Amino acid sequence: MALNSFRAFLSIFSLLFTIVAAEDPYRFFTWNVTFGDIYPLGVRQQGILINGQFPGPDIHSVTNDNLIINVYNSLTEPFLLSWSGVQQRRNSYEDGVYGTTCPIPPGRNFTYILQVKDQIGSFYYFPSLDFHKAAGGFGGLRILSRPKIPVPFPDPAGDYTVLIGDWYKANHTTLKAILDRGKKLHFPDGILINGRGPNGVSFTVEQACQDYYIVVSSRFTSQVLTTTGILRYSNSAGPVSGPPPGGPTVQIDWSLNQARSIRTNLTASGPRPNPQGSYHYGMINTSRTIRLASSAGQVNGKQRYAVNSVSYVPGDTPLKVADFFKIGGVFRVGSISNNPTGGGIYLDTSVMGADFRAFVEIVFENPEDIIQSWHIDGYSFFVVGMDGGLWTANSRNQYNLRDAVARCTTQVYPKSWTAIYVALDNVGMWNVRSEFWARQYLGQQFYLRVYSPVESIRDEFPIPKNALLCGKAAGRRTRPL
Repeated sequence: MALNSFRAFLSIFSLLFTIVAAEDPYRFFTWNVTFGDIYPLGVRQQGILINGQFPGPDIHSVTNDNLIINVYNSLTEPFLLSWSGVQQRRNSYEDGVYGTTCPIPPGRNFTYILQVKDQIGSFYYFPSLDFHKAAGGFGGLRILSRPKIPVPFPDPAGDYTVLIGDWYKANHTTLKAILDRGKKLHFPDGILINGRGPNGVSFTVEQACQDYYIVVSSRFTSQVLTTTGILRYSNSAGPVSGPPPGGPTVQIDWSLNQARSIRTNLTASGPRPNPQGSYHYGMINTSRTIRLASSAGQVNGKQRYAVNSVSYVPGDTPLKVADFFKIGGVFRVGSISNNPTGGGIYLDTSVMGADFRAFVEIVFENPEDIIQSWHIDGYSFFVVGMDGGLWTANSRNQYNLRDAVARCTTQVYPKSWTAIYVALDNVGMWNVRSEFWARQYLGQQFYLRVYSPVESIRDEFPIPKNALLCGKAAGRRTRPL
């Protein structure tokens, strides 16, 4: 008993010393994940709640904060949370997708240890397993700049989280069953703003004469979905009136021009992305071009989606965990091509290898009639170009090599392409995926293994001491506590 007490004292002392000695603050959260009734479109559904909330609680943080988030899974099925836009510097184990992290079993908990290193902005978290995202469990995550770093605008009087997405009235289990049978989902039933349907949410601000609509519409769809919120002024003379305005729902050229017009203000002060020690991303020579084309089709009579003809299927062990323990037979680096193959769709656990510190060009190609949305975990990239038709080497002549916007998700318009530059300065196993969740679930994703042969803590943290182990890694040990 005395020995155990002594060990406990050493563990607590070590933790306290780490917290006290570190310059960056720690923020602690305890979340309980449960099922509960929700009514976002007026129909009762089984939702996923965090501490009884739908959407989940906001996370407020400051650049370089350490976030300690203890998640209790009170569901009847495994659960994972991922942190969209948080780069998880040197630490893809905490990314919270199945390729990197073992799920939290029912009745168990797991503590995520994240550092929002060198980032500012508005991001969100969401449940990444199965089709949980269609039931809730998501919320906002804000990273503010440090108080001593000036920003090029006055301090805002208020700060609102706005979460927008399409929604189904069916439970997530019903939607998952449809996809598992190899069928397509029907058109969504509505659009939510902060978990509410039309006119269900409002934002109150000051100084003006009346209220206004906030309008959200679907784009490039045969049926146009629209929802509204209210921008309400505290001294408003009257409520909103009349029909909400329509949107440019089908004009691809208009949308391309608008997207290309969004640029970084280089004359403003404030923190910016800084890949490879230079803001002048357009002056860095790319070492590799990766072309990624989406496709849809049937495999064994079931609907599948693919990248460069490969439709992703999960391995029996998270890829990053298998990589750490050097477990064979889970995945093969190079199982997806750098370029579209033009062949039929086939199934594989697709992993693409990449060198640490490479500066690469990635072209997302969309030969389909729908808009695509692509996301890369672990990184922020520069959107340097987009246009209709086919991408060729000559398309580089129209790239914006001066003031492109850095982001982690980009759109690709129907029958169009989008090109990005990205510095691969973050070692790990990173998910590249469609943000159209049914397509992601049925295979439109893969993992980018950014590898350093040095295997040094300078480049990547070791597996967390508290990491859950599953699949072929079950029964192994991480590191001594």
